[in-house]
Amino acid sequence: MNPKADHIRQLATANRPLVMGGVYDGLTTRLADRAGFEILFAGGFSVAATLLGEPDFGFLTQTEMAATAQRICRLTDKPILIDADTGYGNPLSTLRTVELWHRAGAAGLFLEDQVWPKRCGHMRGKQVVERDEWLAKLRAVLSARPDRDLFLVARTDARSVLGLDEAIARGQAARDLGADAVFVEAPESVAEFEAIAKAIPGLKVANMVEGGRTPLLGPDELHQLGFDLIVHPLTALLAATKAIAGAYQTLRTRGTSRSAVDALVSFDEFNEIIDLDRYYQLDRELGPGSTQTRDKSG
Repeated sequence: MNPKADHIRQLATANRPLVMGGVYDGLTTRLADRAGFEILFAGGFSVAATLLGEPDFGFLTQTEMAATAQRICRLTDKPILIDADTGYGNPLSTLRTVELWHRAGAAGLFLEDQVWPKRCGHMRGKQVVERDEWLAKLRAVLSARPDRDLFLVARTDARSVLGLDEAIARGQAARDLGADAVFVEAPESVAEFEAIAKAIPGLKVANMVEGGRTPLLGPDELHQLGFDLIVHPLTALLAATKAIAGAYQTLRTRGTSRSAVDALVSFDEFNEIIDLDRYYQLDRELGPGSTQTRDKSG
């Protein structure tokens, strides 16, 4: 079994909203961990933007996302759900995705029903595969248990393509199959949230994208509606982009950062975030002339 997947399942029994911090690299993972989030989420949108400088348009590959998972999962004891897009192919490709994600230390994955190359759930022009094709990929994830257990979030983008009724039907089918949680992407009103919650039992995900198609609601509101896994995948990315753009503009126009120092973390604060003191300690313990080195060399 996977202790991190089981930890999410245990947290989900508490009948309270669980807000997931969206991360995309080592630094954001450390910052989200320090902020105290109980669960983290790495989404393809943010990874594509920061790793490739490209939109979430299917450019990000399975191995690039697996490498991201390897980099970030080692930095925290908190469970991280890693976006798996469409599984990157057929059910056999999905099985390989499960193996890579599990090996990287992920707690679970999001698996969606879009046609590849996919698009961000709040972008135009999405297409979805036939329901049975998506369910076959979900079954592939479930078939890997217990040796490669991952918390499975079944995501459907059918709302924007085929309508709310088909999205709900897909969510019900995924729940019946054994998915841990169901995620109907991009509902466009509180009434749609209510319809989804009424029709689909069990744990459900709400995706809060600032400026997206879905109303931006607070955790207590979403809990009352029946949604207890709440993901904010882009908040950190959008905040960082605005801050970095402003810092570059100041530096470019003024030629110095002196007027912007108060808007920056200090050099010492940043080194604390990336755990520099621990590496100084390891360097003292393991470097040439250290006690451990002398003991091992005789």
